[in-house]
Amino acid sequence: MTDGLRVEGLSFNYGAKQALDNVGFAVPPGRFCALLGPNGAGKSTLVSLLTRLLVAPGGDIHVAGQDMRQHPRRALAALGVVFQQSTLDLDLTVRQNLAYFAALHGLPRAQVPARIDAALDRLGMRERADEKARALNGGHRRRTELARALLHDPRVLLLDEPTVGLDVESRMAITAQVHDLARTDGLCVLWTTHLTDEVRDEDQLLVLHKGQIIADGQTGEIRGDMPLSDWFLAKTKVPA
Repeated sequence: MTDGLRVEGLSFNYGAKQALDNVGFAVPPGRFCALLGPNGAGKSTLVSLLTRLLVAPGGDIHVAGQDMRQHPRRALAALGVVFQQSTLDLDLTVRQNLAYFAALHGLPRAQVPARIDAALDRLGMRERADEKARALNGGHRRRTELARALLHDPRVLLLDEPTVGLDVESRMAITAQVHDLARTDGLCVLWTTHLTDEVRDEDQLLVLHKGQIIADGQTGEIRGDMPLSDWFLAKTKVPA
């Protein structure tokens, strides 16, 4: 696999505390992969390593065939990211937020308006292009951030707990839209969450617990006859 996301032998410590222990997995193009883990499992540390906010002393990360250690700019250029905490400028319009991002990525100025319109159309946000981000509800802000993440045509899309704080309807709508991006656009998607109802049986499932991957496979096969919520609780509950 060269065009998706591949992680091998990734470990990371905060002083004496080990946050990740020899983590490895691969997600191919066109696949929605849910990284499921309870709070404190190491998801945030993994996201920080994948986005180079942190650098591990060992292990390998390849994004669309680009080695993060040897060619970090190429790897990051192939990655679209929606962070858990919103990074929109609330005093700019939707279009201005996207235009600013495009400038940071060095996209050709002549292409930017068409790219913005195309990204907003994919997320059903074109009619809100001239509204300030501050006026948007939580779901529309997330759609704006997702549209922004798609502007530079990434091959890998990373979303870190993207539905935190959203109502159920907005959560399900955004989850469905990202599934569509994997299926129709061939994007490799890594979606981190602690919410089992965002994961479909056909999705690839990674379960991170206490810094280790304890399950990797198709969700329906992993959970067997149990509801995913029950299976997940049984595998990650803290002994009394």
